[in-house]
Amino acid sequence: MVKKTIKYSEAIKEVEEIVNQIESNELDIDELTEKIRRASELLRFCKEKLHSAEQEINNIIDELQDEN
Repeated sequence: MVKKTIKYSEAIKEVEEIVNQIESNELDIDELTEKIRRASELLRFCKEKLHSAEQEINNIIDELQDEN
């Protein structure tokens, strides 16, 4: 599970590191399964963060438009 204190940029960096390890064939099959699972968790976390940020931005824009 992704730690709640991890930042989006840290999650993306970890995903990039995992992709690099996979592409360079650094992982055996056991590690590969674990890393794929971790990357999936991180990507899910990033998707949720992006969705949340989009909603917040839309709310701010709506508030600004309502003020005018």
